[in-house]
Amino acid sequence: MPEVIAADGALFENRWVVVERPAEGESLTIPEGQAALIPADLWLAGYDQFAGREDIGVWFDSHDEPELLAGKAQELPLIAVNFPRFVDGRGYSIGRLLRERFGYRGELRAIGDVLLDQLQFMKRCGFDAFVLRADKDITKAARCLNFFSQTYQAATDTDQPLFRRRAS
Repeated sequence: MPEVIAADGALFENRWVVVERPAEGESLTIPEGQAALIPADLWLAGYDQFAGREDIGVWFDSHDEPELLAGKAQELPLIAVNFPRFVDGRGYSIGRLLRERFGYRGELRAIGDVLLDQLQFMKRCGFDAFVLRADKDITKAARCLNFFSQTYQAATDTDQPLFRRRAS
């Protein structure tokens, strides 16, 4: 299983398996005895079955709307956002919305086509765990999380832009 890097640079083992969306006409199959991430809309559809389980989290695809979980996001131990291609930036918006609008405080994980040069920007959008693309060297990830010493804009990691921080 691939390792996960936390926003503080620590590495830990990935105990979560991503369960792909079942094909048309098939039912969702969750592996026995393993923590699973299921599509967010399917978690909501099976809410009575899945609510309160610490071994079930959800994942969003880049075209999914985080509003699906409005009022229920805090019930999840982990939310993952899939970045299907590095040029698809919709996952950044999903991360910010989950943190800022819906107040999600649990683990927010980036999965999919996650590259080293994206890590600090994902972190600024509220992601606190990352599963790198298989061909990337995770030992270089910690340095990439804090590549820039200062940032100009306000984001989930700081509520003031640089000019206000310098003035105070």
